[in-house]
Amino acid sequence: MADRTLTVRTIETPSLGDRTYVVHDGDVAFVIDPQRDIDRVLEILEADGVRLRDVFETHIHNDYVTGGLALARATGATYHVNAADEVGFDRTPIEDGEVVDVGSRMAVRAIATPGHTFTHLSYALTDRAEPYAVFTGGSLLYGATGRPDLLGAEHADALARHQHASATLLAEELPDDTEVFPTHGFGSFCAASQSASTSSTIGREKLSNPVLTQDEETYVRDLLDGLGAWPAYYAHMGPANAAGPDAPDLSLVQEADAEELRRRIEAGEWVVDLRHRTAFAAGHAPGTLNFGLDGGFATYLGWLIDWGTPVTLLGESAEDVATAQRELARIGIDRPAAQATGGPRNWTSGELARFPTGTFAELAQVLHHRDVVVLDVRRADEHRDAALEGALNIPIHELPRRLAEVPAGEVWVHCASGYRAAVAASFLAAADRTLVAVDDAFENAAAVGLRLVRRADRAENGSQR
Repeated sequence: MADRTLTVRTIETPSLGDRTYVVHDGDVAFVIDPQRDIDRVLEILEADGVRLRDVFETHIHNDYVTGGLALARATGATYHVNAADEVGFDRTPIEDGEVVDVGSRMAVRAIATPGHTFTHLSYALTDRAEPYAVFTGGSLLYGATGRPDLLGAEHADALARHQHASATLLAEELPDDTEVFPTHGFGSFCAASQSASTSSTIGREKLSNPVLTQDEETYVRDLLDGLGAWPAYYAHMGPANAAGPDAPDLSLVQEADAEELRRRIEAGEWVVDLRHRTAFAAGHAPGTLNFGLDGGFATYLGWLIDWGTPVTLLGESAEDVATAQRELARIGIDRPAAQATGGPRNWTSGELARFPTGTFAELAQVLHHRDVVVLDVRRADEHRDAALEGALNIPIHELPRRLAEVPAGEVWVHCASGYRAAVAASFLAAADRTLVAVDDAFENAAAVGLRLVRRADRAENGSQR
């Protein structure tokens, strides 16, 4: 096996659950699946003193807008996209089995690995002809695979079977000590399931990954049965990537005063408070929505918003606003309508709105004394696995259009850890509902005496009827 002297730089995008890779030999480099904000790649190239030769896409992405075309144009690198993908820009088409020499040491071989998409490619890297690593995009992930249903439920079964065959092919063709570098699988909804692993090899995946330990029928059945909802904004990513996105403009937009913010809220625009949920609950400008930067900000905002609705960002600092603007650019929301910094007293000329927060222990005490509405905003599959007895489930991504279904009365809203509950609470507060946001881990609910109904209980009750 070759000495491990090549450098693989990983660029994490934890808010979307993805990775970009910069690989070099000390002289020339290639990049796999760059995110939209290419300045992060350019900084690594400059810091390491290497020249970018090639950019490779594993597939037309569904969860973010690519920076591949912009990066190639900025550096003069060759942009490799599957020849079978229909795109609206000039690229260097690449096909299964084709080998690209990057400098004198590195050779990158395209391997057709359909499953996440029909035209998905993985890229096997050799160092002076010795196997080194494989970049698997949304195919073979750590302990999982990419989900097969993003192109439509009608294709899910066929793609799942392709995914099984593709993973098997990689396991058969590559040595056990080949390092595996996936793009998805670190919280991305493009992954069929999640793993805590941060590194792996082909050999380790053979021992632990269901796609390599289960037969095809078992794998396909379990995979399809376990799929949950995916963010609505994904529908816009494929077309944007096929069209060929430019680099984003990340300069700050115009600042809005309190009067303009009120006008935007009354016009039905989204004015988004980026602060932590506890600060928002303690006091916020009426009608603003809370998507804190501490959680899946872009994922949930992109999931809930009606595409094209103007967004204004409110942050404690210009840095917070810039961070949010960068996050939104990654999913194709390029220019916010406006921004403001400071705090809620800068953002409204009237009284602040506020609502209380609570724990599951406090909810248990309240239920001893009075009836309240318990609203669970987790996904439907999470609710089916385990739910508070009597709780109403409206998944967070459905809540904006289903607010009228929340019964009258005091609402205690919860999720799994507090972030989604806070988002939901801001919508309820904007609708003038009386509420308490549960800022607690769902795993604490049973320990404080709240009765849970589990999937196994429902199955047993169903079999007895």
